Amino acid sequence: MKFHEMSAHELSELMVKKEVSSLEIVSEHYEHIRTVEPKVQSMVSQTEELAINRAKEIDARRIMGEELSPLAGIPMGIKDNISTKGYTTTCSSKMLENYVPAYDAHVMEKLNAAGGVMVGKLNMDEFAMGSSTENSRFFPTKNPWNLDCVPGGSSGGPAACVAAGEAVFSLGSDTGGSIRQPASLCGLVGLKPTYGRVSRYGLIAFASSLDQIGPFTKDVEDCALVMESIAGYDKRDSTSANVEVPRYRDFLNQDVKGMKIGVPKEYYGEGLDEGTVALVQEAIETFKKLGAEVEEISMPYTKYALPAYYIIAPAECSSNLARFDGVRYGYRDMEAEDVYSMYTRTRAEGFGHEVKKRIMLGTYALSSGYYDAYYKKAQQVRTLIKQDFDKAFEKFDVLLTPTATGPAFKFGEKTKDPLSMYQSDICTVTINMAGVPALSMPCGFIDGLPIGMQLIGAPFAEGTILKAAHAYERATDFHTKRPNLEVE
Repeated sequence: MKFHEMSAHELSELMVKKEVSSLEIVSEHYEHIRTVEPKVQSMVSQTEELAINRAKEIDARRIMGEELSPLAGIPMGIKDNISTKGYTTTCSSKMLENYVPAYDAHVMEKLNAAGGVMVGKLNMDEFAMGSSTENSRFFPTKNPWNLDCVPGGSSGGPAACVAAGEAVFSLGSDTGGSIRQPASLCGLVGLKPTYGRVSRYGLIAFASSLDQIGPFTKDVEDCALVMESIAGYDKRDSTSANVEVPRYRDFLNQDVKGMKIGVPKEYYGEGLDEGTVALVQEAIETFKKLGAEVEEISMPYTKYALPAYYIIAPAECSSNLARFDGVRYGYRDMEAEDVYSMYTRTRAEGFGHEVKKRIMLGTYALSSGYYDAYYKKAQQVRTLIKQDFDKAFEKFDVLLTPTATGPAFKFGEKTKDPLSMYQSDICTVTINMAGVPALSMPCGFIDGLPIGMQLIGAPFAEGTILKAAHAYERATDFHTKRPNLEVE
C-alpha cells in the first residue's frame, strides 16, 4: 500500500519501527498532490518548504531517541479559517485574501506540539457559509469519488484533501454540519465535538454559539488520536469547557453488547433519499447483531431546528462580520472618495453573494421591532431542542441517524434553489443547536458515491461515540475503500 493510502496510526507504526521516515512520507504525499490536486482543487495554498523542514526535524528528534506523539511526522491539512502564524488564512474570501495571522490558533499550537506536518491550507465556502464548497472566492473543490459532484461544505477542501490522499488527516469547522456532511459525501470519519471541548481561539468566527473545530480522518482510530491532541481547556476561549479529556483510544476495541441506541424517527422523513435510509437501516441491523439494543424514539422539536438555525446563525454572522469594514484589517476599496463610500464599497466588493445574503438576513432578524419575533423566538426553540436531547440521553447511550439527505450532488444542482441547499443540512443542524457531539462515518455506497451515518452522543461523551463507531468499523469494510484518481 502507498503511504498516501494509509492511516496515521499505520504510518506511525512504520516510523516507530524505523521502516520509513517522515521525510519519505511527506515527499511521497507531495508527489501525489502534484498528480491529483489539479483535478480535486482542495488546497488554497501549499506549504511544501515548511513541511519538508518540519519532517526533517521530526526525523532528527526520532533518531535522537525522543519519545514522540503518534501524530509526529504525519501530513495534515488545515481549513483556511483556522489561523496559522506566518501563513495566509483567507476564509476563501476576497476580504481576507492577503491576511497573514501573527499567531497560531489553539489547535495549531497543539498539533505543532504533537509534531503534525502541515502540507497546506484547504478550500471552503466563503467564511464557512455553504453546503457544497461552490461559494469559495477562488474555485470550487471537486469530490474525489466523482469529479462532477460537490464534496459537501463548508469544509469541502478538508474532506476532499483526505479522501484524495493529499493529507492523512485534516481539521475543519462545523457550524451546522460542515464537518459531518462533507465527511458523509467523501466517505470519511468526521467528528463535531461537544461545544466547548475544543478551543475556538484562532478560528475566524461565523456563528460563535454554534462553531466547533473537529477532525476528518480515514478511520475511527485516527479520529481518536487527533481528538486526544486538540481537545482540552483553553483560558483564551471564554466558552472553553474545563472538563478532563480522557484517552480516547481506551474506548476502542470494546464490546457494544447491551449498548442502548435510539433511532429518532423524525430524522427519517421527507426529503431523504430512499437508498440512504436503506443503508442506514442495514447499519442498524449490524449494531443489533453486535448485541446493541436498538429502539425507535421521538424527538418532536426536530422539525423546528432548520428554521431556527437559519435565524440564529445569520444573526451571529451579521454581528461577527461587522468587523470587516476596510478600516481595521482585510480588503479595502481604494477608489472611494469618502469614508461612507469606502465602508459600503469595501463590503460590497469584499464579500460574496452567499455571505451578503446571510448578513442581511441576520441584520433583519436582530433589528428593532423584529428581535422578539425572530431571534428571541429562535433561541426559545433552541432550548426546547436541547431538552429533547437531554431527555433522550436519560435512556440511550447514542442516537443513530443518516448524516446527509443522500449521496453527493452535481455542481449547480442546488445553487439556484437556496432552500433545497439549506435542506441538505437537515440531519446535522440540530446537533449544533443542542451543543452535543456527533460523528459521521461511511455505511455504504450508492452508484459509487459514499453514504454516511451519524452517531450522536451526550455532552462530552465523545468516547462513547468512538466506541460504537469502532465496533461498527470492525464489522464492516466501508472505511477501507479509496477513490481512484489516477485513472483518466
